Amino acid sequence: MSLSEILRDLCDLSHETEDFGTLISRFGRRAFGALLFLFAAPNLLPLPPGSSTFLGAPLLLFAPQLALGVSSPWMPARLRAQHLDMTVLRGAFLKLIPGVEQVERVSTARLTFMFGPLGDRLIGVCCTVLALVLMLPLPLGNLLPALAISLFAVALLQRDGIFALAGYAATAVSLGVLALAAGVIHRLFIVAMSSL
Repeated sequence: MSLSEILRDLCDLSHETEDFGTLISRFGRRAFGALLFLFAAPNLLPLPPGSSTFLGAPLLLFAPQLALGVSSPWMPARLRAQHLDMTVLRGAFLKLIPGVEQVERVSTARLTFMFGPLGDRLIGVCCTVLALVLMLPLPLGNLLPALAISLFAVALLQRDGIFALAGYAATAVSLGVLALAAGVIHRLFIVAMSSL
């Protein structure tokens, strides 16, 4: 099944809840890419406050495993049995599916030398850093990291090096914006302290 087909299946009303273990098993060998997309892409949509922290936590579990070269996602048995309320994510998935289907039509395996033990680990390192940025309480600060992780996820799913390159570019922009924001905050802090 393609990612869009799996997302449509998860949006079926018969899936009121889904345990993490079953969710992972649905994606088979593409589990890392699918899970990264599953928890990053909804952050591109308007969501209630605190959603980026809720969705970012699983990314901090799975992305480092990819960086370490783990072959399939691991999670504690207790978490594997944890049920996820699909009603929370169903609305986001339904909005994402048309875009995912468009991406699947234009994406194909290319520049595959960018993947493999080293390439996949590099993507895992980038996604780990981006997941940390995603969870920072910055206004609109979750959009660029979520976009970058989503691009990497599609790259892993399709073995598409063009999407990987786009993910690296989005990572650079995201970290650049973070550095700029940190500089502005630091400058404002210095000004505020000097006026005391």
